[in-house]
Amino acid sequence: MPEAEKEVKTGSLKDRVQHFDRRRAKYHGIIRAASVIFVLILQIAFIAGLSYWMQTDGLKIYFVVELLSVAIVFGLVNSEAYNQMFWVVILLVLPGFGFILYFFWGSIRKDFVVNSGLRKREAAALERLPDNKWQLEELAQVHPNKIQIARFLDKEGFPIYQHTKAKYYPIGNAEMAEDFLKDLKSAKQSIFLEFFIVYDGKWWRDIEEVLIEKAEEGVDVRVLIDDFGSIFMDTVAMKKAMKAKGIKFELFNPINRRITSINFNYRNHQKIMVVDGTIGYTGGCNLADEYVNYIKRFGGSEWKDSMVRLEGEAVWSLTNIFIMMWEDSTGKIVEDIDRFRPLWEVDDQGFIQPFSGGPHKAPYNPVEGAYMRMISKARDYIYITTPYLVLDTRMSDNLIDAAKSGVDVRIITPHIYDKWYVYMVNISNYGKLLKGGVRIYEYQPGFIHEKDVVSDDECAICGTINLDFRSMHTHHENGVFFCRSNVVQSVKDNICASLEKSEEITYEQWHNRPVSQKIMQWIFKLTSPLL
Repeated sequence: MPEAEKEVKTGSLKDRVQHFDRRRAKYHGIIRAASVIFVLILQIAFIAGLSYWMQTDGLKIYFVVELLSVAIVFGLVNSEAYNQMFWVVILLVLPGFGFILYFFWGSIRKDFVVNSGLRKREAAALERLPDNKWQLEELAQVHPNKIQIARFLDKEGFPIYQHTKAKYYPIGNAEMAEDFLKDLKSAKQSIFLEFFIVYDGKWWRDIEEVLIEKAEEGVDVRVLIDDFGSIFMDTVAMKKAMKAKGIKFELFNPINRRITSINFNYRNHQKIMVVDGTIGYTGGCNLADEYVNYIKRFGGSEWKDSMVRLEGEAVWSLTNIFIMMWEDSTGKIVEDIDRFRPLWEVDDQGFIQPFSGGPHKAPYNPVEGAYMRMISKARDYIYITTPYLVLDTRMSDNLIDAAKSGVDVRIITPHIYDKWYVYMVNISNYGKLLKGGVRIYEYQPGFIHEKDVVSDDECAICGTINLDFRSMHTHHENGVFFCRSNVVQSVKDNICASLEKSEEITYEQWHNRPVSQKIMQWIFKLTSPLL
């Protein structure tokens, strides 16, 4: 008999009840996911039926919709030309149906009511951040070539800080998990957790146990998760259980609230943990066992991800990013926010600049802007790790321009993938980049989920940002820009170590791949704006 099962059968009645409750919650999560898929199928059937009616009984309406569709898409969709052309092709190939499909799944409207409210909350959050212009001028003296990146983020409302310590974790492992839990256990006043995915397992149960203990001690514990990202959890039951334990728990954009208009866009992909306003974590890791390698997926391979721990003044920005999203989810203003300010000072360890972005900023997202400027300001090299290489035209052209200027541009993507259809798009994007001088490597030991970039031994970004349409245009993301920090060298060392474990892909290899793969990858590339 397996040890885990033996423990459940011989444990106390309370342990057996908790095991049963978790198993039931897991089944409810599966049922919830299945119900969402069912409703999604009904949506598609409704769209198809409505389109058919428009082309037969509603012919006049059909012609009006078709004539206006292209103009509407160009007026509403973000400024990325490839995204616009994708939807125009859909509209022409699938008349009527394509317009309704765009309305449900593709529109990125700046005046969308959700975005409008979030912009107001963000403005209030950014007002609370300090005006650290003098630190910008100090950075300009140290790294005049990189100051434009920091100034751009500052103009977007995200100040740069000193007096902040940073520790970089090149992989989710026992060390990172232990530090994370240790910091949670140290909380005296507040704990904020904001994650895209929470899934039942050892990692989440360890965290949950600490959260319950701290709530019982009177600590202000708040948990915010994306309802779609955690689709396989019974989040409704989870919310009730958390609140019963004194934990403030909210779902971002709940599926059950808008079950008639499921939208894959506008998800909260951010990952933030803040303790007592002074210690913060962010990066690629979600709260599930594979992210800290407690379990092995994809044939028993490692899960390669990164996180960063901040301590000091810069955590104030992470706190306000969390509060902005919390207020958007609850519809309520957080009172007396000053009580969440950093509680103690630390020594200066470089320049650190947390930032965030999302669809409410379309079409000029600070997340995309930071990456674009990292690339354009690179002099000697720029190395990037990303699990998804689903590029828009601006980003790919920027990478190629840097390579043609003599910059050593390298991108690491997974060889062992989590989503095969996205891997098809990754490969389809290799050709243009390789031909333009960008070097591409596929990481061999396992699935690499890192979202890091480093340039010229001078600056780096660690965060939640993938090199894909969703991160740049339709998801809420966050990251941290580092300059003259120990993290810069740590990120470089990590990427260089990963390069040694990766296979470089040449243009000849890419060009000579089987025709069947070329066709399949071309088909999936057409769906890039939906991935």
